[in-house]
Amino acid sequence: MDYQIIGTLGPSSQSESAWRAMLAAGATGFRLNTSHLSAAELRAWLERLTPFLTAESPRLPVVLDLQGSKWRLGQFLAHELAAGQTVRLVHAALAERPDELPVPHADFFEAAAVSSDEIALNDAKIYLKRESVEPGAIEARVLRAGVISARKGITYTASAYRHESISEADQAVLAQTRSLTGVRYALSYVKDAEEMQQYRGQIGREAYLIAKLERPQAVAEAEAVAAAADEVWLCRGDLGAEMGLAAMAVAAHRFAEGVRALRVPALLAGQVFEHLTEHPTPTRSEVCAVYDALARGYAGFVLSDETAIGRDPAEAVRAAALFRAESLH
Repeated sequence: MDYQIIGTLGPSSQSESAWRAMLAAGATGFRLNTSHLSAAELRAWLERLTPFLTAESPRLPVVLDLQGSKWRLGQFLAHELAAGQTVRLVHAALAERPDELPVPHADFFEAAAVSSDEIALNDAKIYLKRESVEPGAIEARVLRAGVISARKGITYTASAYRHESISEADQAVLAQTRSLTGVRYALSYVKDAEEMQQYRGQIGREAYLIAKLERPQAVAEAEAVAAAADEVWLCRGDLGAEMGLAAMAVAAHRFAEGVRALRVPALLAGQVFEHLTEHPTPTRSEVCAVYDALARGYAGFVLSDETAIGRDPAEAVRAAALFRAESLH
């Protein structure tokens, strides 16, 4: 199975020279998170990337993250949430008051009745405790403080809510990019096998679909999810927000035990080399974890902050390429 290293593109990796350095270091493809891009911004990225990737032999893929059923905050100025502070989550795309966090998803508020009182933001870096609910608004208290900014993920730590339709934003991305060769789509927050099958039916057999496993049930049903996908990613950031760190570690360990049995490649994502975002070398534990993942049968890694906003995207790729599958025993 080919060894993949997918580098997420962002402010630190927006130049052609950065792309060349990442490829020389071992990158096998690039990723763009469309949730953070307007239609015009996505078009600009693809206009620059497409001729560059087409010139490579073999043709390199670009993975476009689709939002799927993942909820994200709307637009507001970044600020710090203090422990014990009261904050209002409102159904809106733009905050109108300093104490508001806009959530442009009506179904987030619909899900409140069948979800936990605990709400995680930004990959569980911040936690809120829901205290009251009204139509289109939730009042909550900050349990874990931190800086919050626009477009960060938001989720209940447990929810039985279902939502399988493709959003208008994702439909627009699909319409804009379906004619391009080498484009793959990574579906965020796949709930379970049933939801993945629905996405496959709606998007079509010809598209290359990646299921991002970020929910407990999706991980538990990984084999069935993989039956409707061309590739799966275990994404530990949002999975940790959903399950808590200890339960996430258990789920990741159990998933790794079955990686070789999956009919499609499995990649590991989420803080693979987080230390490299701000430091020149990875930690020993990160290097050991990468070796262990490859030995268990993972086909590679997805780098996020390391290459999108990190100090040296090429060095992050080089660290991920330390071990090649054929060298493992």
